[in-house]
This record gives sequence, C-alpha cells and structure tokens, in this order.
Amino acid sequence: MSKKLRPVLVGALGAASVAALVITTPAFSSAAPAPLASASVRAVGDLSAPAKKEIAMKLVSSAENSSLDWKAQYKYIEDIGDGRGYTAGIIGFCSGTGDMLELVEAYTKAVPDNPLAKFLPALRKVNGTDSHAGLGTPFVNAWKQAAATTAFQTAQNDERDRVYFNPAVNQGKADGLSNLGQFAYYDAIVMHGPGDSSDSFGGIRKAAMTKAKTPAQGGDEATYLKAFFAARKVIMKQEEAHADTSRVDTEQLKFLDEGNFDLHTPLQWKVYGDSYTIN
Repeated sequence: MSKKLRPVLVGALGAASVAALVITTPAFSSAAPAPLASASVRAVGDLSAPAKKEIAMKLVSSAENSSLDWKAQYKYIEDIGDGRGYTAGIIGFCSGTGDMLELVEAYTKAVPDNPLAKFLPALRKVNGTDSHAGLGTPFVNAWKQAAATTAFQTAQNDERDRVYFNPAVNQGKADGLSNLGQFAYYDAIVMHGPGDSSDSFGGIRKAAMTKAKTPAQGGDEATYLKAFFAARKVIMKQEEAHADTSRVDTEQLKFLDEGNFDLHTPLQWKVYGDSYTIN
C-alpha cells in the first residue's frame, strides 16, 4: 500500500457541510443546455450506468489501492501517517476528516447491533485529528469484521455515492461533460473533497472555468478538461502526499489525448508507474 494516495478532505465533513455542497449549473440556465451548432459539443455521458460506474470504480482503485479489485478494499484500514488518522474502505474514509464518522453513524442507524457502534464516541472525539485514542487494534479488528458483512459493504457504497460519486456525476452532467469528464470530476472529489475552498473540488472547477468554458457554456470539452487537469495539478503539487500527478497525466490525460470521451474498452493506462488494463 506504499503507493496509495489518500483523499484530501478539507476540514471535517460533518452532515451540515455535506448538505451545504451545492451542485451548480451555469448561471445562464437551470435546464439542460440546448444542442449547439458546434463540432466541439459532445453528448453528455452517464457515468452512473452500471458498466461505466464499474469502470470508474476500477480506475479510482488503481490510484488509491494499486489494484483493480475495488471490492477487496471494504476491509482495508491503516494509518499511513498523513495526518488524517485511519484511512479505510473503498474510498479512503478517514477518521480525522469526518467521512468515516458519518459512515459508521449511517451503518449504525441501519444496523444498531454492529461491531463498530461502540466506537462512535471515540470517532467523534478524534474527528479533525490524527489521534487513535479509543480506537487502536480493537477498532481495526472491528472494521475488518464489519467489512465481511453485506450490510457494511452496502453502507460504504451508499456513503461513497452520497458524498462523492453522485455529486461529481451530477455536476459533470450539468456542465455537459462526457463519461471521461464526469470521471475526472469524481476522481478529483475523491482526492480533494467536496466544498468551495481553493483546494477542494469546487475550487478546482472554479479555477478551470476561469480558463475555459464548459461544454454547457458552449466550450470545447477537450479544452475545458485540460484546464481542469491543469488547475487540479496545481493543488496536488501543494501537498507531498499528492505530488505525483500520474493519475492525471498517464491516465485521464491519456484517455483525453486518445479521444476516448466515452471511456470505451479496452482501456490501458499507468498510475505511479504501474500498468493496468480493462478489456
């Protein structure tokens, strides 16, 4: 797991902050944009279609877990020393950033008698820190025990979709992006977290829109995505844990250069020097 780069979630993602995440459409219209007479405009994709979503999960897992087997990550948990406490599960829920707490709260609401419920007070206390107080080996073991159950796997899927996948895809559709563009948003929100600060997904999108128009605004998608990638890389390089930008350069930018806006297979890419293929 030495290559694994963890999400940067800006501040603790409490329920109020997640609720405050607003998916914005361009100001000129709240409806889907009418087709424009331009060869640069592409049909909006649907990354939430089952086959495409599976591809998205594998692409993220290649960067986050150095593996295409994203379902094997339900049980994953460790502290990688990045100041965010424990990192765990399919999307890197962190004890120090609030999304792990929200996950366990949701899981406990659905299944009150579960192995992790007794750790909720400790998770609330360590939120916003890298502390293991009240957690430690018993918590790690409880996480792995819970991860063997369908109920906790479902809880992880649901939180991933609620906090990361659905907001990214919805914003991508509003911006008139293809499957590749929607995936670029998803991968960014996984690493940088939702929000409007300059180093969050919303801030990166805002920076990109100062350089290029989205397809929904009449812009060319390739031009806009290059601006988005450039804006994201500026933020990635500000933190040592994210300074390797190959998940953009030799994955997403490669697909863009190939004109593979639909993310059709076969897909071949590299992350951190490792090669992957989806046939």
